[in-house]
Amino acid sequence: MAGKLTTGNIIGIEKLHIVGGAEDRTAITNGNAAKNKPLVVCFGELLIDFVSTVRGVSLAGAPAFKKAPGGAPANVAVGVGDDEFGYMFADILKQNNVDNSGIRFDRIARTVLAFVTLKADGEREFMFFRHPSADMRLHESELNTNLIKQANIFHYGSISLIEEPCKSVHLAAMNIAKKSGSMLSYDPNLRLPLWPLPEAARKGIMSIWDQSDIIKVSEDEITFLTGGDDPYDDNVVMKKLFHPNIKLLVVTEGLEGCRYYTKAFKSRVPGIKDKPVDTTGAGDAFVSGLLNSLASDSKLFQHGVTRSN
Repeated sequence: MAGKLTTGNIIGIEKLHIVGGAEDRTAITNGNAAKNKPLVVCFGELLIDFVSTVRGVSLAGAPAFKKAPGGAPANVAVGVGDDEFGYMFADILKQNNVDNSGIRFDRIARTVLAFVTLKADGEREFMFFRHPSADMRLHESELNTNLIKQANIFHYGSISLIEEPCKSVHLAAMNIAKKSGSMLSYDPNLRLPLWPLPEAARKGIMSIWDQSDIIKVSEDEITFLTGGDDPYDDNVVMKKLFHPNIKLLVVTEGLEGCRYYTKAFKSRVPGIKDKPVDTTGAGDAFVSGLLNSLASDSKLFQHGVTRSN
């Protein structure tokens, strides 16, 4: 019986690092947590990153690659193939105490593969193998609706909006979560090579913007989504990206920390200064820590935060 993708969940308030060469991610975990524990449910893709063993080269110039677990939506919600990589993911999650009950295996499509290298200028170069992949083939009948309805926070990205049928399932899952009283959390995680055209990416990402309660966005994503406006201008953020229903909008700035905006206040949190080796997965770890804190203490929406990590 073929399976595809449902939602994965991260439960409780313990922290876990899934370390896989290029990416060191934190997830909110504890699959055996009691029902009164905060619950974050994530919807999206999990993929294999093949990361160049040498820095400062192009993909064509990389002598070898090392496999690492990848995928942006808190690296927990998964759609995997019925293949060795899919089972590897399931095993990694289980070993690290993550509830992996949302995993489904697709015997037709394979797990997504992404080849990654860090070029000499510090920019990452990606090449994806995803046509089709298991995460693209989800149907609404396969959603774990009971899990979604339990969520304090329902988190997602934009990659699942690119292709049908997954796009429609993504929207249906958001609707279920919203009607159940969950807060909706959105990290667009722009990956232009996966979209047919830049304008399609801009339109797709913004199509669900006004429905989200919590949004995390980077400086580069602000520039892209606003058509080239200054990402450091508060007026740009408030006029073009803030919306009446939003509870928290966070703009990440790498080593400089982040800015955040609510209806009542805005502020900046400085980062912890360090020399970056590879920023792959840094945004995912940031989101995981943020959702951990918000799910555990809703008063943060009223009082703000004091440190970016």
